[in-house]
Amino acid sequence: MTAIRTLCFATAALSSYAALFYRLSQARRSWRDGAYRALIATLLLQCLTFTMGAVAMGGGGFLGVGNLAILIMHLAAVAFCVAAQIILLRWAATDEAAARGTRYWLITGIVLDVLLTFLFFLADGPGRPASDFDGTSRPLLLTYLLVFIVSQAVPCVTIYRQCGPYARMTDNASLRQALRMLSVAAVVLFLYCTARTVNILTAAAGVDIGAWKLASNVFSASGIVILSLALINSLWGPPVSRLTEWARSYRSYRALHPLWRDLYEASPDIALEPPGSSVSDLNYRLHRRVVEIRDGWRDLRPYIDRETHTAGFAGGQPAGGASGEAGAELRQAFAEAAQIRLALQAKRTGIVPDHSKDAGDFDDRDTDNFVAEVAWLTQVAAAYSKLGKAS
Repeated sequence: MTAIRTLCFATAALSSYAALFYRLSQARRSWRDGAYRALIATLLLQCLTFTMGAVAMGGGGFLGVGNLAILIMHLAAVAFCVAAQIILLRWAATDEAAARGTRYWLITGIVLDVLLTFLFFLADGPGRPASDFDGTSRPLLLTYLLVFIVSQAVPCVTIYRQCGPYARMTDNASLRQALRMLSVAAVVLFLYCTARTVNILTAAAGVDIGAWKLASNVFSASGIVILSLALINSLWGPPVSRLTEWARSYRSYRALHPLWRDLYEASPDIALEPPGSSVSDLNYRLHRRVVEIRDGWRDLRPYIDRETHTAGFAGGQPAGGASGEAGAELRQAFAEAAQIRLALQAKRTGIVPDHSKDAGDFDDRDTDNFVAEVAWLTQVAAAYSKLGKAS
């Protein structure tokens, strides 16, 4: 159990140092920024907190004082929470509100650290076994532990409550991503506080919960890793966003294939170049696939019956019973897919409907917005595939 706890502290410390070193590499161009200095202070305190946690797991005293590493870890954790609040204020609040909030959190942090130090020595913290700091029935030391947990839980709640509104307010995509990750970290760290409280109170009551004690360490390490990633999202955020966008485009490209394939077979001239399986230039190929689907669709206009809107699927309603705007859009996608399927059959047989759509355009679905166009054609392609399986 000790080895796992030490590993959790080491993991949290390593992620903290990695974030610190990355941010320090930006010092030359960012040092004049107050938010940057607050970020560096936060990461320094984060590193100190978990370094002292790892030291405390080694047992014995620190600088000749028993359990001093635990005290320093707790004091640094309080200061770290205060610094995290301040950096959040500097990210998202106005200068006046940030200054006012900074003063409040600094005073709160100082008061809490003084109170914890007082309780630590009043409870004879240096003379107590280190295991007492996992939970004890001694009133003064129990009070010390509960005050510390409250000092960690309250910032988790306030950070979570602030991150959501701030993320919706900002137009900065990178900042929005960081704030959302901070809210996730706040939830995980609140779970740490909850698990730690259970550990303290069960130990005070003389109840042994066994390996469940490790839950607090796992939540703590996980929350700090997420927090560290949030604080360095400028490093990994853009590559991940590009990868996510590539994956989204690839899914759309594959989803459009059945519809494109049948249109291409009916009108081979729509392809600018011979079909290939390579996705090395996915953005270009997705654009070409959309253009070719539209061109193939236009070639079918003489074979699309104006009077047929819902033929080709049972009852004219897609499965699922969708309602509202999304339901109307889904029904339209199925109607368009059914018309395409019937038009392809008509073209193969050479039968032109009496009321063909040989004139006109794509009505409200002919858009210059490429993202919306891909989304719409993907719905039509999905409906087209479902109709093919049902027929």
